Amino acid sequence: MVKMWEEILEQPVVLERNLEKNSGTVREIIEAVQAQKVNFVYIAARGTSDHAAVYGKYVMELVTGIPVALAAPSVLTVYHSSLKLKNCLVIAVSQSGKAADALEVIRNANSQGALTVSITNDPNSPLAAESKFHLCCEAGPEKSVAATKTFTAQMFLLAQLAAEWAESEEIKKDLSQVPGKMSQTFEASKIIQEKVVRYRFMDECFILARGINYAISLEAALKIQETTYARAKAFATSDFQHGPIAMVERDIPVMIFAPEGPSLKDSVEIINKLKEKQAELIIISNNKQALSLGTTSFAIPETSNDLISPFFNAVIAQMFACQLSLTKGLNPDSPRGLSKVTITK
Repeated sequence: MVKMWEEILEQPVVLERNLEKNSGTVREIIEAVQAQKVNFVYIAARGTSDHAAVYGKYVMELVTGIPVALAAPSVLTVYHSSLKLKNCLVIAVSQSGKAADALEVIRNANSQGALTVSITNDPNSPLAAESKFHLCCEAGPEKSVAATKTFTAQMFLLAQLAAEWAESEEIKKDLSQVPGKMSQTFEASKIIQEKVVRYRFMDECFILARGINYAISLEAALKIQETTYARAKAFATSDFQHGPIAMVERDIPVMIFAPEGPSLKDSVEIINKLKEKQAELIIISNNKQALSLGTTSFAIPETSNDLISPFFNAVIAQMFACQLSLTKGLNPDSPRGLSKVTITK
């Protein structure tokens, strides 16, 4: 079994450990947030971690009402400017904890008196040492170049922060149920293995989602890019209709995340438009109507909270990318030209 597949299957256990080990630190962070009267959040990340940050932006703004910005580290590292971050919660997200540009953001934030937090998978990393608080993914060694379990662990930590900040027992309860429901998602693995053969010659595709699952469309596209070398491009469904939809031709694969919730109406609308264009639709949903509209469809568990479906959608995307890579005769653990740790500044 390839390492990427093994690590995908580890995620429920990782998230359980993640919740158990970090709950105390999460409470300490929010106590500090309240004491410092933080009114803005600034998140620095790259690659897969940046997609977790996109999820974090949505979840924090939705449940706390606090505005969240995604950092442009080049402002510091290339243009050598400085940022006024005194009343901010500044979060750096990096699997290795070695992201040089995120480290510069944290150092600048510390010099301004900001409250700084790092989210990494290494408590001994430079980012963990530099930040006032550290949250560990608790994912164990991730050996496949394609990040899977660290991605959902990062999202899980950002969701925990938001839930604690909002003092929402409902969201905390929903998060506690994610590991168990994620295990149910693996029931789709055999179906994915069977249906992915249809896409073995795929060299381009679009990945669409609306709202909080936009983060998953970005990550799904990256996983397909790095493991199968297909030219996958992610869009929010709202942006897709402002021009990019013109690129869709007959039989081009379009993967759409369409879970139950506030974004479902828009998702079904774009699905119907794409059916008119005779696109090849890959639908991931827990809505029977949406699933029935796909050329290929994969079901996820029922969710009562729109903040939760991204975890299940992420698993489906990871399994799809891994199995498609294997079907193409590639090695998803060692994509060409890539290494596990990428350091940019």
